[in-house]
Amino acid sequence: MGRRASHVALECALQSHPNMVILSEEVAASKLTLYDITKQICDAVQARAELGKYHGVILLPEGLIESIPEVYALLQEIHVLLKNGVSVDNISKQLSPWASALYESMPLFIKKQLLLSPESDESAQLSQIETEKLLAQLVESEMETRTKNGTYKDKKFNSICHFFGYQARGSLPSKFDCNYAHALGHVSYHLLAAGFNGYMATVTNLKNDAYKWRCGGAPFTAMMTVRRLLRGPGSSLIGKPSIHPVAVDLKGKPHELLLRDAEKFLMDDLYSNPGPIQYVGSGSDDKTICLSVEDQDYMGRVTELQAYLEKVRTMVKPGCSQEVLKAALSSMASVLEILTLMSPAAKSSITGHV
Repeated sequence: MGRRASHVALECALQSHPNMVILSEEVAASKLTLYDITKQICDAVQARAELGKYHGVILLPEGLIESIPEVYALLQEIHVLLKNGVSVDNISKQLSPWASALYESMPLFIKKQLLLSPESDESAQLSQIETEKLLAQLVESEMETRTKNGTYKDKKFNSICHFFGYQARGSLPSKFDCNYAHALGHVSYHLLAAGFNGYMATVTNLKNDAYKWRCGGAPFTAMMTVRRLLRGPGSSLIGKPSIHPVAVDLKGKPHELLLRDAEKFLMDDLYSNPGPIQYVGSGSDDKTICLSVEDQDYMGRVTELQAYLEKVRTMVKPGCSQEVLKAALSSMASVLEILTLMSPAAKSSITGHV
């Protein structure tokens, strides 16, 4: 679960130690194709088989399918055609040549799922697309090919897929969960009482004890960007303001922790069951591994940045030397240019005029 971002998959991997986890953000950053992912899994199966290990667990995030470049482009074409009123039966005939070829190469069950109407934010119905079964079929086919070629001589590959929906991953809340939810509710009450509509309740410093938490509110508009989601013939250049998900930081400490242990998880059987969540006693105040290993939370980094900006404002004021003023102007101009290129709004504007 987790929609486009892989935070849930990353945390589950750090907690339970599957042999492999494929994060959507890794696939998008490396522009991995379906074939690349299939080969990656097959190589892992073969490496474990050479050690006599004919079993393994692979964890996939719900939104993986949209992170695969060629599948994402195919979905974009399908969604444009659906938006333009093309019937499901005629969509395959109106796809571009390469998209049509990719679509026709898919198993029948995936074809039907790709044609489902998109969500309100124009994304695919990710929970309805059985990405795990698609990859299982592709891996099985590749392993059969390797067997025929003589590069794989071990047992026949078989897979068992399971989708963890809400019911399968739900559990009773911990004491930390209850305190967090209570704090958010309390902040929401005060925001409403003060007449602040359109705000999201926030609680930061969660790594500390509850009495050190910092409560506040953030306006929705501050988190919104306008991005043109659909691309292709017939799509509109006019975007829709949305709050887009924050992806897993591939340079963050949680991901670094996963990379550090990836080889051990792959070749050794280090499966871990953290056990049921407790409300009282040992483990009741346990926080997620991702939260525990981060130096600061998001709002903490914002506060740190604001402190730096305040120091710059104090140092660069009427009366400062020409050298300080020139250095500040040059540095701030460079920072602004970089941030402008990195911002989602700027990217969407560039994309919209290609």
